[in-house]
Amino acid sequence: MLREIFGGLYNALMPSRTRELRNTEQRNAASRKLDRMTALEIVRLMNREDGNVAAAVGREIPAIARAVDAIVARIRKGGRLIYVGAGSSGRMGVLDAAECPPTFGISPKLVRALIAGGRRAITRAVEGAEDSERNGERDLRAIRMTRKDVVVGIAASGTTPYVLGALRFARKRGATTVAVTSNLRVPVGRLAKIMIAPEVGPEVLTGSTRLKAGTSQKMVLNMLSTAVMARLGHVYENLMIDMMLTNEKLAGRALRILAEASGKSVSVAGDALRAGGHDMRVALVMLKEGASASGTKKKLRIAKGNLRKALKERT
Repeated sequence: MLREIFGGLYNALMPSRTRELRNTEQRNAASRKLDRMTALEIVRLMNREDGNVAAAVGREIPAIARAVDAIVARIRKGGRLIYVGAGSSGRMGVLDAAECPPTFGISPKLVRALIAGGRRAITRAVEGAEDSERNGERDLRAIRMTRKDVVVGIAASGTTPYVLGALRFARKRGATTVAVTSNLRVPVGRLAKIMIAPEVGPEVLTGSTRLKAGTSQKMVLNMLSTAVMARLGHVYENLMIDMMLTNEKLAGRALRILAEASGKSVSVAGDALRAGGHDMRVALVMLKEGASASGTKKKLRIAKGNLRKALKERT
């Protein structure tokens, strides 16, 4: 009777080998008395547990590097980086995608993020949105995913239907698939060409994967997007040469970056930035080469935007 009434929910709650293996669902022995701890004890415990996250991510560095290379290769052929997730995992993807245009000066279309439940799910829970594999496929169809794209499925549990549906569709269409999870031997691993699985262990608050699992996801996505954009030439040395100058703080940062990169004063950097039409690449070449704005733009066109080539520096 119960099975008939609750259907899939009953199956989801029943124990299974997969769920038994999911570290993110296990109880953390160190936090069993969480409700009786003092504030100091709780935050010390959380800090101690968080200290294990970087090491877990570190063990996945080879897989992360392979993912970076795959994403760079696909973007150079006209593809995109597409994050897909639900709940906290989906929000991590949305955050990283949103930060890429202002940080690296790229089109918002180059790095996309899909979250189960759509925009409303960014700020509030959309009940049941993650339970449909069909929705994952539907949302990829809506943005016209192609075989040139890389789809990164983010799911701490490794079993989220929305993410599974997206990865299955992406794989069928020939796109490169990457999974970011916190558990080994889970369904996303069978659908991903590259699996990134930092095993952070049981959460301080059992099952609340916005904690250690979420922190590991943020670290992995930081690595993916930053390394990809560096490899694509959207940074100069370790400076944000393509950042968008959308407010006074960022305009000031741009001047400091240009002064640091060129060895010139901030005021001279400001003159070059204005002369170069507020294009930091143009301004930097002008500062380092002593060239005019028009001559610099021609150099950059010939170098196809590659700063190192335009400056005749080793690439």
